Amino acid sequence: MNFHTRKWVKPEDLNPNGTLFGGRLLAWIDEEAAIYAIVQLGTSRVVTKFMSEINFVSSARQGDIIELGITASAFGRTSISLCVEIRNKITRERILTIDRIVLVSVDADFKPVPHGRTRITYIEDRFREQAGSNDSHNDSHKDETPQKAPRRRADSASDLKNA
Repeated sequence: MNFHTRKWVKPEDLNPNGTLFGGRLLAWIDEEAAIYAIVQLGTSRVVTKFMSEINFVSSARQGDIIELGITASAFGRTSISLCVEIRNKITRERILTIDRIVLVSVDADFKPVPHGRTRITYIEDRFREQAGSNDSHNDSHKDETPQKAPRRRADSASDLKNA
């Protein structure tokens, strides 16, 4: 499970009991799931089709920092299924789990369209795909100046020093 996003629980996020309002958390999850699906499917048009049982395990309070973890569990022809875990960043206590969220790739008329993806891809995979398509395109223009290779994202401070 990759934890991509962190949220700071503020007063406007609280319910009358002084804990994180469930509807606010679900909105954050739906937005993060859509972003994850957009990146994985390579399209900017996705819709949420289904959310399985939502299991609230514990609560978050004002000042807590929570992490939203999402990973792809399956790829359909037009859809992607995700599983979600929300946890407290400091204590690592689980707050919520959702076993399955299904998002569907759609066209301008909101009709499902195939996305062509079959597995999780990472930024490095996309750079390789892009470099491969640039290489085949550049073969027909060998006299042109070569393009710069895409820069790799630094994973740590030591990567920055060695760059």
